[in-house]
Amino acid sequence: MHVGNARYLTESDLPETLAVFPLSGVLLLSGGHLPLNVYEPRYLSLIDDALKGNRLIGIIQPDLAETEESPSGHPELCKVGTIGRITTFGETGDGRYVVDLSGVCRFRLINELQTTQAYRKVKIAPFVSDLHEPEDDPAVNRDNLLHAFRSYLDANKLEVDWEAVTKTSNRTLVNSLAMMAPFGAPEKQALLEAPDLKTRAETLVAMTEMVLARAFGDVAKTLQ
Repeated sequence: MHVGNARYLTESDLPETLAVFPLSGVLLLSGGHLPLNVYEPRYLSLIDDALKGNRLIGIIQPDLAETEESPSGHPELCKVGTIGRITTFGETGDGRYVVDLSGVCRFRLINELQTTQAYRKVKIAPFVSDLHEPEDDPAVNRDNLLHAFRSYLDANKLEVDWEAVTKTSNRTLVNSLAMMAPFGAPEKQALLEAPDLKTRAETLVAMTEMVLARAFGDVAKTLQ
C-alpha cells in the first residue's frame, strides 16, 4: 500500500507500538482520509512526536461499555483501531494543528504501555492483510450498496456527484461510505471490525436499511 510518501508492504514496515488518539464515533479505514483539528496539549505533543518519527498514529474508540479504567487511569480502549499516517499538516496561528490522516491498516490492541508522555501508547498487532486488500473486490455487491446509498440520499433530500461515485473502486466506495455514514459508536466499531470488504458492505447496507425503516417507514421498502 502506498500512503503519502511511504509504502507499507509487510509487517516489518509497521510499528510494534503506537501512540493513540482515542475518538468516540470516529472511523478511519484503509485508504480513507480523516481530518483532525488538534488543540489539546497532549495531542499537540503526540502530533509533534509523530512528525519527528514515522508519522504514524492510531485512531481508536474508547471502550463502548465504559465500565472500566485502564491501569493508566483512562477509560479502556476498544480492541481494534486503525493506523493512520499524517499526510498533511498545518498550523493555524492560534495554537491548533490541522492534520489529515490517511488510513494504512487496522490493528489489534495487545496491551497498553506505561509511558511518561501525556498521551497513550499501545502495543499492537497490525492487520497485514489490509495492506493487500484489492481495489475492486468482486465479492462486493456494488449495485446493492449503491441502491441503499441512493435511497438514503433521496429520503434525506441530499445530492451527490454520482459521476464521481460511479468511478470509485469497490474498496474506496465501501470504506468511504462507512466512514461518512451517520452512525453511532457501536455501529462504527462493527464496520471497522468487519472481517472483509464484502462483509463491511453488507453490514453497511443492513444498517442503512434499519435507519431508513426507523426514520421513514415505507421508504425503506424501496430497498427490497
